[in-house]
Amino acid sequence: MEIAIIAHDGKKAEMVQFLNEQKAFLKKNEITLVSTGTTGNKVELAGFKVTKFLSGPLGGDAQIAARAAEGKCDMVIFFRDPLEKHPHEPDIFMLMRICDVYDVPLATNPATASMLFKGLIVSQLRPSELNK
Repeated sequence: MEIAIIAHDGKKAEMVQFLNEQKAFLKKNEITLVSTGTTGNKVELAGFKVTKFLSGPLGGDAQIAARAAEGKCDMVIFFRDPLEKHPHEPDIFMLMRICDVYDVPLATNPATASMLFKGLIVSQLRPSELNK
């Protein structure tokens, strides 16, 4: 299972904290993490293995959206900072749209991400199998 992780600058510490809380599940289930570049750097420093793409403003959001559209990415965790302006808002909205179009679970805050993980723990299935 591949999970994409993205966090705006003001949310990167929350992402690392969230992943630390999910560490046992991630390891047990051999979850593959992919990330935008800067988020990936922070996550690596915390001891996680992650495949990094470009930084969000430089196209990383679009790279992850492409993976979601191609069926490679099973879930997106994107801790957005709604109180800040971001120069790559069109890419952010495109990623969210792609998740909706291709029915890819998307969490934009820790509470929703926790619920998605609880669902995975209960089901031990891929998100695409939950509707079957």
